[in-house]
Amino acid sequence: MPFIDSKVTTALTTEKQESIKSKLGQAIGILGKSENYLMIGFEDQYELYMGGQKLEQGAFISVRVLGQVDADASDRMTAEICRIYQEELGIPGQNIYVAYFGTSNWGWNGSNF
Repeated sequence: MPFIDSKVTTALTTEKQESIKSKLGQAIGILGKSENYLMIGFEDQYELYMGGQKLEQGAFISVRVLGQVDADASDRMTAEICRIYQEELGIPGQNIYVAYFGTSNWGWNGSNF
């Protein structure tokens, strides 16, 4: 079960959320995961600072997966995430930061997978 959590400095309309959700659903296959189990969260109008400077247009994306994250796959996924957020929200790639977390313990419905 992957989870992609987005914190973006811009406002998100419902239409933009739907479009980004759909594109991330397709992109998750890069990590060998299925959209059927993908959870996505959005926080918009989020205050982000880098190097002491406020980012007017920026994003921090956290990608969590059950299992290990392959370095080559995460590199390709980062490129796709940057493309999606730049295309949908106009956030330049140099202001998009992506972190990956793999875990062997993921709970659901009263137990762990």
